Amino acid sequence: MYRSHTCGELRISDVTKEVTLAGWVQTVRKFGAITFVDLRDRYGITQLLFGEELNAQLDAQPLGREFVIQATGKVSERSNKNANIATGEIELAVQSFKILNKSAIPPFTIQDDTDGGDDLRMKYRFLDLRRNAVKKNLELRYAVNRSARNYLHENHFMDIETPFLIKSTPEGARDFVVPSRMNPGQFYALPQSPQTFKQLLMVSGYDRYYQIVKCFRDEDLRADRQPEFTQIDCEMAFVEQEDILNMFESLIKRIFKDVKNIDYTEQVTRMTWEDAMWQYGNDKPDIRFGMQIANLKSAFLKGGKIQATGELINGAGFGVFDNAETVLAIAAPGCSEYTRKQTDELTEWVKRPQIGMQGLVYIKCNADGTYKSSVDKFYTEDKLKAIADAAGARAGDLVLILAGREERTRKATSELRLEMGKRLGFRKEDEFKLLWVMDFPLFEYAEEENRWVARHHPFTSPKPDQIEVMINNNPLIENADKYLEHPYSNIKANAYDMVLNGNEIGGGSIRIYQRELQEKMFAALGMSEEEALHKFGFLLGAFEYGAPPHGGIAFGFDRLCSILGGSESIRDFIAFPKNNSGRDVMLDAPSSIDDKQFDELQIKLNLKG
Repeated sequence: MYRSHTCGELRISDVTKEVTLAGWVQTVRKFGAITFVDLRDRYGITQLLFGEELNAQLDAQPLGREFVIQATGKVSERSNKNANIATGEIELAVQSFKILNKSAIPPFTIQDDTDGGDDLRMKYRFLDLRRNAVKKNLELRYAVNRSARNYLHENHFMDIETPFLIKSTPEGARDFVVPSRMNPGQFYALPQSPQTFKQLLMVSGYDRYYQIVKCFRDEDLRADRQPEFTQIDCEMAFVEQEDILNMFESLIKRIFKDVKNIDYTEQVTRMTWEDAMWQYGNDKPDIRFGMQIANLKSAFLKGGKIQATGELINGAGFGVFDNAETVLAIAAPGCSEYTRKQTDELTEWVKRPQIGMQGLVYIKCNADGTYKSSVDKFYTEDKLKAIADAAGARAGDLVLILAGREERTRKATSELRLEMGKRLGFRKEDEFKLLWVMDFPLFEYAEEENRWVARHHPFTSPKPDQIEVMINNNPLIENADKYLEHPYSNIKANAYDMVLNGNEIGGGSIRIYQRELQEKMFAALGMSEEEALHKFGFLLGAFEYGAPPHGGIAFGFDRLCSILGGSESIRDFIAFPKNNSGRDVMLDAPSSIDDKQFDELQIKLNLKG
């Protein structure tokens, strides 16, 4: 037996017990004739006391950092207790020890405040995983996994595995492909999601399915994206949208309770996609704080406090507003005392390439009822007040205004709102706010290709009252400039996204389950009948054998864990992640393969460029 207890287990009640511990040496501290060693394992740290009688053995067998040792002795009460660790009231008075394995000097210190950079820690990830900070992340990931499984099991969901080697049916991103040795010249694809399989399981009668499953997308990477990622993938039969929303907001509330001990009792807010885009500038708004976006041109065209012609914004001789497609504003609460230096810094912030604006206009709503602006010479104080009122500002607020092309300005204003929310302390890591965003457009129009594309995926159903609109209209567009007049531009998807603190953590829809409607969807996306049969004939055929109404949702498991753990990067919650170039620097993957493997696969490598 290598150990009788773990390094995080012993307490004051265990004093006088004879025990054996095993683990890694964290630190060695020598004080004359005695030596203290902190021994670490997955469960915690225990202090070991080596007395005079063992010093000669320690001199002959010196211990170094990360040595694996076994120590036997009696549990004693510590004279200098450490309240920062669970075992801080006791120590092990060592009677005998054994070095199980020596360690080279680690390339970085294995502790929370490590001196190792990202690249170095990723190269030696097996050492990085020993650090307490990383261990806590993986423990949280396991807790989320366990909570989700328990909830789904209690609600009669069945965990069913689906294949990883499948047919290439792109769902919006590039597939990873795998050559088949037994079928030369043909390839499998790794699944971007189990979408079609879970629909087939509904046809098969497994009316409540789930998987916590790996998915693969060959995309450019960033903090919240990896080439392989994990989903909590779920599907239900004989359900409508309301059934899905109730079932899965309860799942997330259960995870909050089990993992963070948070009772999320409030009703989850619901918002249309259109409201999210206009009030917050994006389809995954952070609603932990207000500061909603005001469309100033729209506000005054609908009736401002001075006039309803829109001339408060246009016609004042200020070309930035007069010539802009849109003028958007937010009111930052309590910021009217910002200095010139602070407003200049915000102006430079919006000029950054990733934001892309030419400048920023501000109005200070002073506490004494006066108004000061960077465009005073164009607008009277009465007009500045009217603009500030339209932005929802109060005394003491700072109105921040951006103008330009609609799409870019909306995105920039959204980013500015989030930045101000962060600066003002409104985006707290320990505060969680859920939101359902619904009623997305079913289609987007790709002008360059002159065709419709699916906003979600091609298996999403229209809203029930719009199915006939889709079936009875031709998807073709004769004049690309008039696509907004086409009936398809107004069709809403029977789809929903769950948003947590400004992050999309889950998305799903009620699915198409009738062959005629699915064929119409494929045709709308520009697929010929032959192409649809080649790619999805198996699904179309299945719909002819009693497919039930069904729908589901998939949660981004890695992203959910990172938000609950207070991190912006999902890499922190994955045991062996890739870097931003998609490489595993520990394994040095991807890598080349030898000529024998190319010969077996009957593939010749021809690198272009």
